[in-house]
Amino acid sequence: MSDTETVNSLEELATVATPVEVAAPVYVQKLDAQGRAYATGKRKDAIARVWIKPGAGRITINGREFETYFARPVLQMILRQPVNAVDRATQYDIVATVSGGGLSGQAGAVRHGISKALLAYEPDLRPILKKGGFLTRDSRVVERKKYGKAKARRSFQFSKR
Repeated sequence: MSDTETVNSLEELATVATPVEVAAPVYVQKLDAQGRAYATGKRKDAIARVWIKPGAGRITINGREFETYFARPVLQMILRQPVNAVDRATQYDIVATVSGGGLSGQAGAVRHGISKALLAYEPDLRPILKKGGFLTRDSRVVERKKYGKAKARRSFQFSKR
């Protein structure tokens, strides 16, 4: 049956249509000349550049140990989440530079960058990282202030007189 003929019944359609298998995307390891994996993580106004290389599990942020840069235990826990989820806490050294935003946004940006860099180094970790929600960029940002309002949504105090 040629391409210009019309199909008039389901039986004819079964002979024409051939199932096409769509191959799943293949993820490959991406390393630079020094053998490091690089990724950019973002959260709110913070942007983190993250490099991962084999090592003893040290995490350095802006040239300082991450325990001193992020003093709050909650922020430290956020940073460790992706490497703990894939059981690689002592296998990689992580170097990150982060700028913009506050500490909470920076911790989220570094976490996002670590997750993406782990994926670039070991593509087989994708199902675990995806299931944990570490590869998804949290797109929530601060709402802008509108004119005629005290803040983004708050109105000025009403007074009858």
